[in-house]
Order: sequence, then structure tokens, then C-alpha cells
Amino acid sequence: MEKCQQKLSFMCRVLDPPAYGFVKNGEFYKPTPREIFREFFRRMNIFNSKKNWLPLLGWSLSLSLAFPFFLFFTHYFTWPLALLGFVYSMVLMGSHGTFWLHRYGTHRAFVFRNKFVIWVCRNLVIKIIPEEIYIISHHVHHQSSEKPGDPYNVHGGFLYCFLADANHQMIRTDLSEAEYMQLSKLMCHTGVKLNSYAQYLKYGTLCHPLRTILHYALNWGFWFAAFYFLGGLPLAVAIFGWAAVWAIGVRTYNYDGHGRGKNRQRAGSDFHHEDMSVNQVWPGYVAGEWHNNHHLFPSGARSGFLSYQLDLPWLFIRFLKTIGAVTSYRDYKADFVRDYQLPYLEEQKRIALTVPSHS
Repeated sequence: MEKCQQKLSFMCRVLDPPAYGFVKNGEFYKPTPREIFREFFRRMNIFNSKKNWLPLLGWSLSLSLAFPFFLFFTHYFTWPLALLGFVYSMVLMGSHGTFWLHRYGTHRAFVFRNKFVIWVCRNLVIKIIPEEIYIISHHVHHQSSEKPGDPYNVHGGFLYCFLADANHQMIRTDLSEAEYMQLSKLMCHTGVKLNSYAQYLKYGTLCHPLRTILHYALNWGFWFAAFYFLGGLPLAVAIFGWAAVWAIGVRTYNYDGHGRGKNRQRAGSDFHHEDMSVNQVWPGYVAGEWHNNHHLFPSGARSGFLSYQLDLPWLFIRFLKTIGAVTSYRDYKADFVRDYQLPYLEEQKRIALTVPSHS
């Protein structure tokens, strides 16, 4: 119990708080849009501090995809390419985000056979989100979901969540060496070469700017060349252009995935009631993000538990297990059925039997 409390206390302080703070007068503080934008542009200012390099890189890369997006619609648009780009963006990039960043990167829901497989799976699609920004903050999200300190607390509103990667998801820049080494353990399995403590003090991050930029350059260069080889400039522009849709759209997910601040949970579908997370059909089908199920069993390799809940990342994990690229995984389907679904169905039967007939 003591170790659990120590872990909770540590995770509650690893993120760099915004200028407006996570808490005011002991309560969650919801900043104004003006405060959110001011903080966002402060975090983008590399001239103010070189430690702002990672959020600046993330947003610069995402916004740079606007160029192929508009180029596609103004010069290369065809319906088949539009459909192909849409599927690549929504399904392949969405499912890969769930598979790589969410289930493996954060929760280690399965184990890869070796470092080569990790490297391949890390680069299966056009890279958008740096592992550090997603993984560390998502651990905090699960520790304090919808409470002060949650980096994308739905009670902060849409902008609070949409700009969270810059405003709330960066790690602190004043960690002790022992704290930094402890935090590094949350990233050591991802294939990201981590900074030494001296480098962390200089750059304020777990990952090194030059290595990160090189990784993006190689990833984007490889995929642009591959799509160009397969279908020329129109295909390459279409795929990279539609990647912009996912790059921007994914920033809206946690606001929607927690009911936009309202209780939208449905009986028989959402069984986790400690927060407002909901299972949604669209992110569920295109990316395996049955979010309420995920909050019920965060470390599971599968989130689609009910018969209609298609889970493409889970099917891919099962495929990798079949060919030996994944050696083990955690699957809580049986636990879900035993502890939640069957008791619910039995209760519904009991209620039906006690309702008087009017026939």
C-alpha cells in the first residue's frame, strides 16, 4: 500500500504545470480561453527556452501536413484517392496509435519478441505523436482521471483538451536525478534512446532533439518515397494530406471520449463508473478505442469486449502473436464477461421477471 501511495504521489508531480496551474484554492481550476492560448504560445516560444523544443516540434510537424492536404484537394483530388487517404488516416493511423502508443507504449499490454520487431512496429505508419508526450501524460491521466492534474481533464473544456499536448503534457524540468531515472523506466521499452540526466537538464525532455528530428525525417522520408513508388506524387500527397486530419483530430479525442464533460454513459455498454469515459462506435470501429472498457481494464491488449465491438488493434496483436512477433499479451475478456456482463444480464432478467404483466 505504501509503495502504491508513493507511486501515486510521484506521478502527480511529473508533469510541468501550466502558468495558470492545475489547482486553485484546493479545487480544479478551469482557465479561460485567453489563459489557455497565452500558455500555448508561451510553450511554443523556443527563444524563451530551448526546453520548449518538443511541443514546438509536435505542432510544427502537424501543421506542416496542411500543405499536402490542400495540395491534394487543389491539384490531385480523385474520389478513390480521397477514400484511400481517409481509410489510411482514420483506420491505419488510428489503430496504430491505439496499438503502439496506448496499449504497448503506455500500458505494456503485450510483449514484443525483440528490438527489431519493436523498431518495425514503431514505424508502421507516418509518425505524428512523440512517444514522450503521449506515454508519460497518459499514465498521469489514469492516476487522476478527471481530477486536478489530469492533463486532458474534460472539465477544463474543449480547448483545455485540444491544446493539452503543449500546455499540460510536458514533463517537469526540475526533477531530481533519482526522479528522472524513475520516470525513464516508463519509456525504456519503446525503442526511444533516452537522454542522460545531464542532457535532460539541458533540453528538459526524456528524448534528445537531434535524435527525435532524425527519426521523424527518416520515417517521413521512407513513407513518402514508398507511396511515391506505389502511386506517384498524387498518392504520396493524398496519404500525407489525410494524415493531417488524424494529426489534428486525435487532439479532440479525450474530450469526446469522456462525454464532453457530461455523463453520457449507457447501461449495458459502459460498466466503468469512476469517471465519465464512454464507449463510442466511431473510434471503436476505426481504432479499437472502446474507451470505457479501456478504463475498466487499462493494461489489456483488447478493449472490444461485447459482440459488436470490433477491435482492429487486438486482431493485429493476435496476428503478431501467431507469427511469433509478440510473445505474450494480457486479455481480460473473460474477466469482463464474468464480473460485469453476466451480472448485468442476470439483473436485467430479474427486473423483467418482477415487472407485472399488463396483458
